[in-house]
Amino acid sequence: MSIAARPVTVEHHREPIGIGETRPRLSWIVDADQPGWAQRAYEIEIVSDAGAFTTGRVESVDQVLVPWPAEALGSRARRSVRVRVWGAEGDASDWSAPTVLETGLLDSALWEARMVAPALPETGDGGEPAALLRGEAELRGGIVRARVRATARGVMTLRINGRPVGDDVLHPGWTSYARRLRYRTWDVTELVHEGRNALGVHLADGWYRGYLGFGGLRDLYGDRTAALVQLEVEHADGSLTVVGSDETWRSALGPVTRADLYMGETYDARRAIAGWDEPGFDDAAWDAVSTVAFDPATLVAPDGPAVRRTETIRPVEVRTSPTGRTILDFGQNLVGRLRVRVPADAGEIVLRHAEVLEHGELGTRPLRRARATDVVLGDGTAFTWEPAFTFHGFRYAEVSGWRGDVDPLAFEAVVLHTDMRRVGTFSCSDPLLDRLHENVVWGMRGNFLDVPTDCPQRDERLGWTGDLMAFAPTAAYLYDTSGMLTGWLADLAADQHDDGNVPVYIPWADVDPNMPPLGAEAGWGDAATVVPWTLYERYGDVEILRRQWGSMTGWVEALAARAGDALDFSSGGFSFGDWLDAAAPDDQPWAARLPWQAVATAYLALSARILRDAAAVLDRPEDEARYADLFARTAARYRDEYVTPTGRAAFPSQTAYALAIRFGLLLPEQEEHAGELMAAQVAADGFAIGSGFLGTPHVLDALADTGHAATAWRLLLQTECPSWLYAVTMGATTVWERWNSMLPDGSINPGEMTSFNHYAFGAVADFLHRRVGGLAPAAPGYRRIRVAPLPTPELTWARTAHETPYGRAEVSWTLEDDAFALEVVVPPSTEAEIVLPDGSEPTIVGSGTHLFACAFTAGEAAAVAASFTG
Repeated sequence: MSIAARPVTVEHHREPIGIGETRPRLSWIVDADQPGWAQRAYEIEIVSDAGAFTTGRVESVDQVLVPWPAEALGSRARRSVRVRVWGAEGDASDWSAPTVLETGLLDSALWEARMVAPALPETGDGGEPAALLRGEAELRGGIVRARVRATARGVMTLRINGRPVGDDVLHPGWTSYARRLRYRTWDVTELVHEGRNALGVHLADGWYRGYLGFGGLRDLYGDRTAALVQLEVEHADGSLTVVGSDETWRSALGPVTRADLYMGETYDARRAIAGWDEPGFDDAAWDAVSTVAFDPATLVAPDGPAVRRTETIRPVEVRTSPTGRTILDFGQNLVGRLRVRVPADAGEIVLRHAEVLEHGELGTRPLRRARATDVVLGDGTAFTWEPAFTFHGFRYAEVSGWRGDVDPLAFEAVVLHTDMRRVGTFSCSDPLLDRLHENVVWGMRGNFLDVPTDCPQRDERLGWTGDLMAFAPTAAYLYDTSGMLTGWLADLAADQHDDGNVPVYIPWADVDPNMPPLGAEAGWGDAATVVPWTLYERYGDVEILRRQWGSMTGWVEALAARAGDALDFSSGGFSFGDWLDAAAPDDQPWAARLPWQAVATAYLALSARILRDAAAVLDRPEDEARYADLFARTAARYRDEYVTPTGRAAFPSQTAYALAIRFGLLLPEQEEHAGELMAAQVAADGFAIGSGFLGTPHVLDALADTGHAATAWRLLLQTECPSWLYAVTMGATTVWERWNSMLPDGSINPGEMTSFNHYAFGAVADFLHRRVGGLAPAAPGYRRIRVAPLPTPELTWARTAHETPYGRAEVSWTLEDDAFALEVVVPPSTEAEIVLPDGSEPTIVGSGTHLFACAFTAGEAAAVAASFTG
C-alpha cells in the first residue's frame, strides 16, 4: 500500500510569493493506491526563521482550504509548509515536500518607492509611444534574498541590470484601478549584486490610458502613465535595504513609437538604446520623471496567475489573396501576437490581423475601429521581434513590406492568456463534437486574458458579466479559474453601485456614449451571485461566499427593487434580455422571443435561491428565510404571469421552458407537461437552436431532466444553422458570438456586431462534461461525485476527466450495440454515486477504479435522464 501527500497549495495561488493573505488556507492532495482510501487525520508543520510549529495530529477529513493553524502572518513573512496524513487504518504518509510561501506588503505604509510618470508628447492617433524609465541604486554586500514589487498605471515590462524580470505579459493587467491596483512580487536574488544596480521599466498605455471600449475613447482612467517599483534586499546581517522609483529616475522615448491594445504596436529598431537598463548608462540627456500622488492602500496582491506566453504556433499555409496580398494562416483562431525573425535587409514590415477571410481577403470589418496592425522597421541587422504591449485575436496575418517571398519559418504566433492550470478534458467518438469542445477551450483561452472578456479582437474586449455568468461552470471545469475569478469578483464588488446594481462589464469604465440607460440588468448582474456560487460548488470555497455576501445581497436587492412590489418589472426601460436569440434580427440582438421581463423574473428567482442556499452554508438563518421567501414569491409570480396551470408557456420558446424547468419555477404537476411542450417546441423549431445567451446554457439540461434525452441529442448534433455544430462545419476553431457570424456563402454577418471568438454559447461544454461524459460535482469541491452518463446510439464512446481538489476523477464509457461499459476513477477521500443508463438504482463507491456494465437501448435514455437532479 502506497500513500503520498503532494506539496501543500496555498489559497488559490500557483506561485505563493508576495501573497496578500495573513491567514492563507492550505490544501493538499493524497495519492493512495488502496481502494476506498480516505483521510482520517493530518499534521501540518510550518517552519520560519524563528523555528518550527506543528499542529500535531488533527483528527479531521478536511484537506481542502484548511484554515491557517498558526499565528497570523505579517508583511514579508516567509514560511515553509508541509503535511502528512493518516488513513482510517492508521496508515501514514511521509511528510510532503515543503511549499515555501511569502507574503507581500500587507501594510501599505511599507511602500517607500514613489510612483513616477515619464515625460510624453501630445497624444496623437492610433496609439502612443512607450516610454523607458530607469534608476540606479547602490547595494551593500552579503545579499541573501532580493524581491522586487512593481505595478503601473498602464502596462509594463521590468528589467534589472540588463535582464528581464519574470515572464509576465501586460503587467499589471486591468483592475478597478482607483480602488484596486494590482502589484506583483518577483524573486530577483540572481539578478542583483553588490554595488550599482539598474532598474528599468518599459511603460505603455494599456487599459489605463489607451483606447478602450466603443467609439474611439481613450484616457478613461487617466491621461498619464506611471510606474511604481520597489526593490527589497535582505542581507546576511539581518538588515533590509529598500530602494525604488523616485524623483531621481529619468525617462526617454525608445524604439516602441506606437503601442495600443486595439490599434497595435510599431517598433523602430533604429531607435533602440543599447545599455539603457544597465548600471552606468549615461542618462543625462533623458527627461526627469514626475512623481505622481496615489494611495498605496489601493495596492493589492494578486489572487491568481499572471498573463503569460503559453504556446507558439507555426503557420500551416501561406496564401495569396485575390488582390495579391500575402496572408499567413495559422490554422487556429487564437489570441496573442506574432514573433518575427526580421531579416537584415528589412525595411518596414506591416502585419495586419484578422480572425477570418472573406472571399479570400482579410476580414477586418468585424474589428470596427481596432486596427490590429503591427509594424517593425529594421536597422540593417537580423533580429527577433515580438510586440510587448498589444494583443490581437486572429487566425490570419497579412504581411506586407517583406522583401522577396515571405518565409513562413520566420513567423510564429505567440498565444497569450492568464496562465491558469488546465484541469478538465473531454473527447468522444463524434469528430464534430470533439471539435466543438476544442473550440470552447480555445475561446476560453483567448478571452481569459487577465479579465474574462466577451471578445478579444474588436474595439470592445470588455468583462461582460452576462457572458461569464453563463460560462462560469464550463470555465471552472476546463481550467483552475479560482484565483483569477476571485480577483475579478473583488473588482465587481469594488465597482458595484451604492444601490447594489452591478455594471454590465467589470472592471467598469464608461466606454460607450451610446449605451441606453440601464437599470439592474438581469442575467448580467446575476454574475454577482452565480459566479461565487459556482466557485463554491466547484472548489469547495466557503470563504468566497462570505467575502462576496454583501455584493451578492446588494445585487439581489437592486434587482428586486427594479422588479417592484409586484415583482413584475412593470417600470419598463431597455434590457438585454435573452441576448442574441437565434430568432433576433441581425440589427436587434435584444429582440428575443421571450420578453425581457420574463427573463428578469426567472433570474431574480435564481439569484434569490442561490442566496437562500448560501445563507444556509454561512449559517445565516434569518437571511435564509428572507431569500427563501423571495424565491417563492418570484417563482409564483413567474407562474402567474408566464405559465398556464398545466405548465404551458405564455410566450412559447425554448428559453421560456428551459428557465422555468431548470430554475425550479414550476409546480411538480406542471413540470412534466412543460417538458413535453419544450420537446415539442424544439421539434417545431426544426431541432435547431431557439434561444440566446441567457437561455441556451439550460436548454439541453431541461430536456434531459424531463425525460427528453433523444430530443436533446438531436438538438446537440444539429448541423444546420442555428446550431452549435454549424460553425464547426464552417471551419470554425473557436465559438462564435452569433449563431450565423458567418453565412453559408462565406460572407461575414452584415450586423455591426460580429465576433468569431466569443465564449458565451460555449457554455454547452458544461453539458458535455456533466451529462455526456457524465462527471459532475454532487457536493462542494467534488468531495462527492455524481457519475451519470447520458449515452446515445450516435456515439460509441466518450471520456472526460477533471482534476478535482482531491485529485483526478475520470469517466470513460463505450456503447457497442446495446452493451454499455463504464470505467470510473474516483480520487482518494471522495466517493461517487454511479447511475447507469439502464434505470437501475444508484451505486455508491469509494476511491479507486471501478468497472460497470449494463444493457442499454435508446428508449432507456429517458429513465436515466429523469433520474438526474444535478
